[in-house]
Amino acid sequence: MKIHGVRIMNFPRARGITVILVLAFMGIFALLLGTVTSYVLEQGKYGRALYAREQALHVAESGLEYYRWFLAHNPGILTSGTGLVSPDTYAVDDPEGGELGSATITATANMQCGEVQWIDLTSRGVSNANTGFPRTLLARYIRPSVGEYSYLLNSNVWAGADRNIFGPYHSNKGIHMDGTNNSNVTSGVSTWTCNSAAGCSPSQSKPGIFGNGSGSSLWSYPVAPVSFAGMAADFPNLKAKAETYGLMLATTSVQLVGVQQGSAFDPVGNNERKGFHLVFNSDGTVAVYRVNNTSGAQSIHSDDLTRWQNDYHTITDETLVGTYTAPSGCSVIYSEAKTWIEGTVSGKIIVVAADDGDFSPDIILNGNINYAATDGTTGLTAIAEHSVLIPLVVPDEMSIRGIYVAQTGYFGRNLYDCTYSPYDVRTSLTQNGTIVSNLSTGTQWLYGWCGEISGFLTRTDSYDRLLAFSPSPFTPTATSTYRLVLWREE
Repeated sequence: MKIHGVRIMNFPRARGITVILVLAFMGIFALLLGTVTSYVLEQGKYGRALYAREQALHVAESGLEYYRWFLAHNPGILTSGTGLVSPDTYAVDDPEGGELGSATITATANMQCGEVQWIDLTSRGVSNANTGFPRTLLARYIRPSVGEYSYLLNSNVWAGADRNIFGPYHSNKGIHMDGTNNSNVTSGVSTWTCNSAAGCSPSQSKPGIFGNGSGSSLWSYPVAPVSFAGMAADFPNLKAKAETYGLMLATTSVQLVGVQQGSAFDPVGNNERKGFHLVFNSDGTVAVYRVNNTSGAQSIHSDDLTRWQNDYHTITDETLVGTYTAPSGCSVIYSEAKTWIEGTVSGKIIVVAADDGDFSPDIILNGNINYAATDGTTGLTAIAEHSVLIPLVVPDEMSIRGIYVAQTGYFGRNLYDCTYSPYDVRTSLTQNGTIVSNLSTGTQWLYGWCGEISGFLTRTDSYDRLLAFSPSPFTPTATSTYRLVLWREE
């Protein structure tokens, strides 16, 4: 076509390509817009889910705190378990925003001999923002036991250079620390008088903790003392439990769940030369022997450094009374006489040696004491009304597990001089658990006549972390205040 001599050309194909390009770009833009919109929406959904999930955790934690309040205001539950509400639902409210969600708490009491040892709590929290993201927390409501310590003492103490200590170490009095500590060392005093028994000559005033130990950065004093009167074992109650539900070693007979086992025998109580010998077996049984006679050895005791005394700790004559299994529902062995223990413990059990009269029996650690399992399912607590002692004749490399409590006396090994060689000196002592001693402890002695050292050349002490919050029944507590421990998410 010509207009005024000018020829105009038509390009229908070009117009079609332009339309296609426009449509393509519009499609790409729509796809990108949809992707971005979807991403934004998903991020918003994800953010709301995170918010709901985080809020559910706080709701679950509020459930634990609520149940702790409930138990604190219903102390009878902590004795017999009566009144325990499980499951229980608790609505969590915000004073300004209204109800945030709800927690469902399940409580399970750990019982021994009809008494609560601790209560396990499970709190499942759900947020009203989105019920599809619940969170579950677990915790244990318990009074802290002495098992949280490696050593817990009520007297001045000297930890020698050979000592390796793993776990909290506390004394209400002064500490001379020459050993290696790998955890906190605490003293209840700011100053004290260190004498020759604690490694100072002449006697002199010292700070609460002093010495050549390498862990001084972990030393702290003074701190609040631990009440030994408050942790005193309730011997009459434990005796009643053993007589009715457990294993009772009376002075003239053995009773299992209130039933006498075999015939009565001549009295073994109120006597340093007689008593009971317990040999624990890995199958969960314990062989009970009646100790008829012992031989003596002269020694110096850490609670009386002025004289030699006869120890009657070496068994020379004994009679098997029987082999028994302590009831799982009341794993209490109560002895009214001096008691020797050794062997491999299975399950959690407590051994008590106490007397109603003036005689205060000791517990003698007669050999290695091991656990059939070290996963926290096995544990031993041994409480002596007087002392817990390691005798003259023991393995050269000795190993003991458990929580040992010397109620009024001391934990240790007395000084045996070189006339008792080779037993006067032993190579090593490995302790895994807790030592609680009212008086000064000692398992190594330095002296100036026929020998230079009596006792163990090297000593390693560590607390049992698995049993710190899951001890044997009726293990003494370090405080009367309950708290939540083992806080974790399921």
